[in-house]
Amino acid sequence: MEGRNGYFKLDMRETGVFLVVYAPEEEGKPVEIKEVIAYLDEKKFDKYDLKAVNSAVNSEKDSEEVYIGEWNGLYENETMEVNVSSDKMMAFCRFYPPSNNGKNMTEEDILSELRMLKIIVGIQEEEIKKFLKERKYCTNYVLAKGKPPVNGTDATIEYFFNTNPNLKPKKNEDGTVDYHDLNTISRVEKGQVLAKLHEAVKGCAGQDVFGTPIPARQEKNKKLEYGNNISISEDKTEIYSEVTGHASLVNGKVFVSDVFEVTADVDNTTGDITYDGNVSIKGNVKSGFSVKAKGDIVIDGVVEGAVLFAGGQIIVKRGIHGMNKGKVEAKGNIITKFIENATVISEGFIEAGSILHSQVSAATEIRVSGKKGFVTGGVIRAGSLVEAQTIGSDMGTITRIEVGVAPEVKERYNFLQKQILDTNKELEKLKPILVNYSERVAKKEKINPATIAQVQTVAKTYKEKQEEIVKVREEFVKLHEEIQLETDAKVNVKGSVYQGASITISDVSYNVKGTVSHSKFVKKQGEIVVKPL
Repeated sequence: MEGRNGYFKLDMRETGVFLVVYAPEEEGKPVEIKEVIAYLDEKKFDKYDLKAVNSAVNSEKDSEEVYIGEWNGLYENETMEVNVSSDKMMAFCRFYPPSNNGKNMTEEDILSELRMLKIIVGIQEEEIKKFLKERKYCTNYVLAKGKPPVNGTDATIEYFFNTNPNLKPKKNEDGTVDYHDLNTISRVEKGQVLAKLHEAVKGCAGQDVFGTPIPARQEKNKKLEYGNNISISEDKTEIYSEVTGHASLVNGKVFVSDVFEVTADVDNTTGDITYDGNVSIKGNVKSGFSVKAKGDIVIDGVVEGAVLFAGGQIIVKRGIHGMNKGKVEAKGNIITKFIENATVISEGFIEAGSILHSQVSAATEIRVSGKKGFVTGGVIRAGSLVEAQTIGSDMGTITRIEVGVAPEVKERYNFLQKQILDTNKELEKLKPILVNYSERVAKKEKINPATIAQVQTVAKTYKEKQEEIVKVREEFVKLHEEIQLETDAKVNVKGSVYQGASITISDVSYNVKGTVSHSKFVKKQGEIVVKPL
């Protein structure tokens, strides 16, 4: 059974008005002096002994009395105090008892007072009846509750193929990648359901206790977006593949591409390949040739000094042997057995068995796994993680690892830095011409029209360069601040990292001295810290 809070009441006598304080029962709370003072102020009693009132309030005895003033001959009725929550969704009411011979409030009295305060929504009649039955004073009763809005449910689209561009390839028990069982490309059959639209459900507005409308969050509608080789149901809620091929989701749009297959090498017999869908190559891509696909590229053999570009993923089952001229670039992930003397760029992750003397960058992660799992020479950049068995070599091979900043951001940062330096040099060359001209004008020298025209051109160029460098500096400062932020990026080395390797996280660099094993490199409080892995 709930306890009863402590409370107080007035007792009107011929000898004066007395405050009677009642102790709480069971788990109830004692009355607070500030509540008593507020009540007395409301009733215009201001000549009482505050010390005596405080003593009565804090006494552990029940029915403590204290004189507070003369009686004017009128009795006090039961009263109610109303407080509304800051969000106007709840009205809290506290009741104070009548004096002797005073009148109790009725249900209609309570409702009338709420109406007078313009509290009209969500009146809790059961709570009012509860008070009238038990009459607990100095206790909060919630007598009105606003009607919260019911937010609509956004439309959703359920896809029935792999839409996760970061799905990692399967690993063998020894940690190597299984290049024969790659699950990163979604094969679909003719007639297969590709996606289903679950339509939005409209919301319902609410009201606060004063009746002010509270709008519901506007639900978001969607529609199925799709490309060629796809059909849609009559009710526009399902799409189907019209061909057997590969499905992909690009910026919310579903594409199905059939596959262009090269049964041997890409060489003089095939020439360069450009295709709107996916490309499957059973042999190698020979040096000097290019393969460009809007979808995925899967190569069973080796990529030599060739150029590859894919709007999706690139998978090279045997490896990339770039011969210092090969470039492999993908909007999606890149998975390959090894990378050697090549430039490799991914807007997703990169998974390789080893990387040797290459320029490799990925928007998210670069994982070099397998028995060897080494990164030796070159520059490796990733947005969040570089993980390898070995970094550098015991020969001290210069190997740079950079994480914490998206590679394209870092490249833009370096470009802007160079642009600022070059523009400043140009301004320094133009400035003496303008200074010399100003000095001649000040001396009132006669200057021929050709020189004036030349100086005007220089002045125009100078102004344009100044305006240009202001914009460049703004972007540079913004990128600089972004790069300096704390980051969760890290470099994990399961084996050893050797002297000659450098680790950069955002804007901080760490040159490895000696050999560090089984460690991770993280940025903490503006410096790189080495921790056990």
